[in-house]
Amino acid sequence: MKLLLDTHTLIWALSEPERLCTETKKLLLNVNNIVLVSIASLWELQIKKSLNKITLPDDFTFQLQKHGYELLNITHEHIAKLNDIPMIHRDPFDRILIAQSIHENIPLVTKDTEIAKYNIQIIIP
Repeated sequence: MKLLLDTHTLIWALSEPERLCTETKKLLLNVNNIVLVSIASLWELQIKKSLNKITLPDDFTFQLQKHGYELLNITHEHIAKLNDIPMIHRDPFDRILIAQSIHENIPLVTKDTEIAKYNIQIIIP
């Protein structure tokens, strides 16, 4: 099974795993699953870091590799999919994650209940 983590779920998985429910932890630890992290989430984290809203460890990208997470690049298909989704959610990072989830047909692991209004499969962490 493929899973796409949203930004806060990624932070929890790497630095506060106790905030994840047992089922989500099992999904993330299952070696048969492919856990994806959008390049958009890395971009969002770097912006938040530059604004001093969060701190990231120097070995952040190593932590992704250590956990076996794979990066999901933003493609022109993902960008085109933005035209097809309603403007329920205005956050550009969340919108691209929604577009990626739809285009790739994979669930998005998120606590954001607004995202549940879209026609995508979500997993509440």
